[in-house]
Amino acid sequence: MVYRLIQVGTGGMGRHWCQTFLPPFVEDGRIEVVAAVDIVPQALIHAQEGLNLPAERCYTDLGRALAENPADCCTIVVPPAAHEAVVDLALAHGLHILSEKPIADTLDGSVRIAAKVRRAGKKMGVTMSHRFDQDKSTLRDELRSGRHGRLDYLVCRFTCDCRRFGSWGAFRHQIPNALMVEGSVHHLDILADLAGAPCETLYAQTWNPPWGEFAGDSQGLVTMRFENGTRAIYEGAKTNAAGLNGWGQEYVRAESEGATLVMNRRRVERFVHGAAGTPTTALEGQGETVSPSERPRWGHRWLIEQFLDWLDGGDPMPTEVNANLQSVALIFAAIESSRTGQPVRVQDFLREAVTAEDVRHAAFVGSA
Repeated sequence: MVYRLIQVGTGGMGRHWCQTFLPPFVEDGRIEVVAAVDIVPQALIHAQEGLNLPAERCYTDLGRALAENPADCCTIVVPPAAHEAVVDLALAHGLHILSEKPIADTLDGSVRIAAKVRRAGKKMGVTMSHRFDQDKSTLRDELRSGRHGRLDYLVCRFTCDCRRFGSWGAFRHQIPNALMVEGSVHHLDILADLAGAPCETLYAQTWNPPWGEFAGDSQGLVTMRFENGTRAIYEGAKTNAAGLNGWGQEYVRAESEGATLVMNRRRVERFVHGAAGTPTTALEGQGETVSPSERPRWGHRWLIEQFLDWLDGGDPMPTEVNANLQSVALIFAAIESSRTGQPVRVQDFLREAVTAEDVRHAAFVGSA
C-alpha cells in the first residue's frame, strides 16, 4: 500500500526529512507526500525542492492542509512544545503519526498524547534515531551476542561546544532543560536499551554555567540503576570548551564479565579478559575492532521503514508511543531529581503520571 503522508515541519530538522529521510520511500512507492506545513513560509522551499511538492500544496496552516489533502499519516518535526496540538489535529482527521522525539515537552503532555492515540485507535511512533544508528547497533549486537557474559555497568559521554546563542538552534537556547529534552532524551534511551531493562532509580544534577547562553540547564550528570541490576553513568554537556563526543560521535563504555567494550566516535572495540589470575591492562584505541553491523538503512530511514511495516500489519515498532513513555520518563525523572536533590524511582514516577491522566479523563467523560 502507498501511504499518503503530510510532512509537518520543513525547517531545521524538517529540512533533512524533506531532502534525505523521506525521498527514498517516495522512490520505492511506499509513501506519497501529499502536503507539507511550516509556520515559516520560507522553510517550505525544502519540501518543494526535496519532495517535488507544488507550492499550492505547501501550507502555513495545518488545519487547512489536513482539510484539503486526504492522508493516511503525518510526520511531526516541530519543537516539542507544539507536538500535542499537532497530534490533536492529526487524530481528528484519522491519521497515524510518526513524530520526532520527545513525545512532548512535559511528562504529563507525553502521557496525554499516548492516551489520546490509544483511545483513537491509531498508531504513533517516535524517531529515537540515535538508538538505531550503526555504531550503537554494533555495540548492542556485540553485547547481546552472549560472548562476554553478564553486563555490569555502562558509561556514556556526550559533550559539545554550543554555548553561544543559536549554535544549537535558537529555540533550544530559549527553553527550560534543553540538554535533557533535546539531547539526553537520546542518550538515556540508548543506555536503557543497552542495559536491556527499564530504569529503576535515577539521580541527576543539571545546571547552566555562567558562560552558557541558555535559558535553562545545558549540562548534566546522571546515575542510573536498572531493574536487572545494571548501572549506568551519563555525562552530557552543551557548553564545554571543546566538543569531544558530539552528535553521532558519542562515547559509550560497556563493562561486562568477560570484556570491556568501547564505542568512541563511531568505532567499536573490544578488550577481552585475559587468563585467570593475570591482570589485564589496555589502552583505549588499541583494542580489537568489532566489525560494524550491516543493514540497508540506519537511523531515521530505518525507523520510517519500521513505521511503514507496522502500518502494513507488521509488529509495532520498538519506539511506539506507549513503549517510548519509558524514554521520556527518564529525562523528566532527571529534571525532577535535579530539582529536588533526591533520587527518583522512575517506574513509580511514570505510573503516577499515567494514573493522573486516567483519573482526569474519567472525570472529563463523567462530566460530559
